[in-house]
Parts: sequence; C-alpha cells; structure tokens
Amino acid sequence: MEFRYLPMTERDKQEMLDTIGIKHTDELFADIPEKVRFKGELDIKPPANEFSLMKELTQMADKNVNTKSHTSFLGAGVYDHYIPSIVDHVISRSEFYTAYTPYQPEISQGELQAIFEFQTMICELTAMDVANSSMYDGGTALAEAVNLSAGTTKKKKVIVSKTVHPESRAVIQAYANGPGVEIVEIGHKDGLTDLEALEAEIDEDTAGVVIQYPNFFGQIEPLDKVKEILAEQKKAMMIVSSNPLALGYLTPPGEFGADIVVGDAQVFGIPAQFGGPHCGYFATSKKLMRKVPGRLVGQTTDEEGRRGFVLTLQAREQHIRRDKATSNICSNQALNALASSVAMSSLGKQGLKKMSWINIQKTAYMKQALKNQNIQVPFDGAFYNELVVKLDTDIQSANRRLLEKGIIGGYDLGQDYAELEGHMLIAVTEIRTKEEMDNFVKELGDIHG
Repeated sequence: MEFRYLPMTERDKQEMLDTIGIKHTDELFADIPEKVRFKGELDIKPPANEFSLMKELTQMADKNVNTKSHTSFLGAGVYDHYIPSIVDHVISRSEFYTAYTPYQPEISQGELQAIFEFQTMICELTAMDVANSSMYDGGTALAEAVNLSAGTTKKKKVIVSKTVHPESRAVIQAYANGPGVEIVEIGHKDGLTDLEALEAEIDEDTAGVVIQYPNFFGQIEPLDKVKEILAEQKKAMMIVSSNPLALGYLTPPGEFGADIVVGDAQVFGIPAQFGGPHCGYFATSKKLMRKVPGRLVGQTTDEEGRRGFVLTLQAREQHIRRDKATSNICSNQALNALASSVAMSSLGKQGLKKMSWINIQKTAYMKQALKNQNIQVPFDGAFYNELVVKLDTDIQSANRRLLEKGIIGGYDLGQDYAELEGHMLIAVTEIRTKEEMDNFVKELGDIHG
C-alpha cells in the first residue's frame, strides 16, 4: 500500500457502493444543487506516497529556525529550559498519551494520581492551600482569576499592572467583556508597578489587583508593599501571575498573602511548541476552593481502606447547575500537567532550587557583560531570567542581523510599550553557556555600535 493511513482498495470501495445500492460516490451528494457544486480540479498537488511526502515535509520543516539550530535569547513568556529525558518517555506511554478526562475513577487511578501530584507540587511552590487539575495556559488562568475575584467580591473593577504580560492583559480584557468587569491598567516606574498610581486607583469598588512576579520585564515586584496597600481594602483580592520555576528560589506569593496565584507550567518539561499547547496552573486560598474553575482531584479511600483518587469540587456547568457554575473551561491539560509533574519530580526540591538559582546567576552575568560592552540596561532592581536593554538601532533590524549569526534575539518591547521603543527583552536560562552569552554580547555590541 502506498498510503499508510488510507488502506481502502478499489475493490473495498465497490463493495461498499454495492451494499448501499449506488453505482458512484457522486450519488451520495445528489441533494446538493448542481449550481453550488465545484466543477473542475482543485489546484493542489497530486497525492504522494508516504516516503515522498515525508521527505518533502521534512525539507520544508528544516527551513524553520528553531532552538536546536540556533541559540535562543527569546523569552517573553515561553522559555528554552532543560527538559529531563525521562519526561518524554513517561508521557509517551499509551495509558497517558491516549487518556482523556478521568470520569471513571475505578479505571483512571493512574491519571488521577498524576494530576493529584501536580496539584500538590503547585501548592508547595506557591505556598497556597489548593490548586486545580490544570488550565489551558497562564494567560487564560489569569483571566479566570480576574473573573473569579469579581464574582466573589460582587464588585466590577479590577486593576491590572502594565508590567503583566501584554498578551495576558489582552486575554483578561476579552474574558472581562462578558460579565462586564471593568479593567483599569496602571503604568510602571523603572520596570516595576507604579505603587503610587495603584494606591490612588484602588477604592471600595475594586475586586482585585493583578501583579506579575517576576514581571514581564524580569523585575521582582515588591509583593509585600502591594499587600500593604490592599490591606486598607480588605475585600480586594491580590492576584499574582508567577513563573513557577522562579518560585524555586523566590519567596512564594502565598507567603505575601496572595488570594490567587496563577501561571504557566511550560517552564517544567514542556517545549516551546510554537507557543502551545502549554499548561496553566491555578492556586487559591482554602476559602476559595469551591469557586476554583475546572475541577480538583481529591484523595480518598475505598471500602477496604486503600488510598485512591477521585474528581471532586467540580465548578463547571457540565457537572453542577448552570447558574452555580463559575467557569466554562471544558477540558484540562492533563498530558502537559503530567510532563510538568515528571520534570519537577526528576529535578527534586533541591534540584529545582538550584536550577532557579542558576537562572539568576547567569542573568546577572549577562547583565554585567552587557554593561561592560557599554550597552544600557535601564532597570536596576532585582531581576530574574530576563533583562531589558536599550539599543541605538531598530530592534527588528538588530534581530535580523543576530539571526544571520545563528542567534535568536530578544523581544521587541516597542511593539507593546511606546515608551520602550528601541528596547529589547532578553531571556537567559540555565542552559545558556558562558560561550553563548559572550558571543551574544559581542554580536549585540557590534550591532549597537
């Protein structure tokens, strides 16, 4: 057979036609008027056999620039991290790879336990009481958190810092349109949320405040000061979007009194994959556990006292009365959540902490190397993983020249922040070597002039 997934022969086809009593497949479309039918041949290539097709597609794919062929310093929400080889081995097992929603716990204990372990590790990282069984990605998880704060407090105003990822802010706005939540954005000073503007904007009608930690510029937001401001408005929730790898070293948001902590687990065991699919996480305080979107996996015992796992506290409309539902999330990212769980388990607590620390150290090395090359690094606060640099040339042109040297450059901040025209966001992860960083600084220095 030339076509691996189309094994039907002409004889097979004729037998089916004979069985249903027609002579030609055109008769199946007899009810479609002739005037709307397509006449002629489609302008596409003729079918190829499997070998020829794979060769052609591989040649096309090889034209793509990727993190294997080029050294990447592009982050901005999706990062090039170390992925333990065991991750792919586990998630490729058929019992996980083909599994869907574990509605029947008696035959889904493996899947349920994997999700339960994911929830447990997210709670440990964030210092929160409860985490759900994963969301689509960090952006939609954050938008769900905004709507949850409005629904719980019965208020319609949410303040969002502009140091939150621009794409996440766009998702928040899209989600807020339905329930009529007002989104108020406040600016930044020196790469951090403008706390004076926050204090002036927050009032008795505020449902919540959204802060990213570390923020989009890689700066570490002072969550303690944010909480102090919120303390005067006790019903306003503190919502934190956080890189979970950073929490291996930084003080977790839960210890600052956050009400909801969300983020993307892509940093643990999930490749960039053209921007998705990834895996969002959603963690809250215990008092909000019945309002968490999606569902939770709980631990229980069977009739014989053996440990077991079940779906519990499901807040989607498929499982409870529509008017009581808090979310319309229709699935989860169980396979990606498993990948993250395997990666975290493989690294272990000390390994994760060390990996996070290495990210800090390598970013610090990059910052000093850039300054030595007389490249301006405008923000001086504490930072993680990412740096903002200012160039004397157009960022798009700089990135094109870097690409010619085998380097994927940073993110052009001028696309989202008019005041940061000519600024580039650079990501440095634990897998970037000293030689790669030195080469990047040299090439960027030559471009900067």
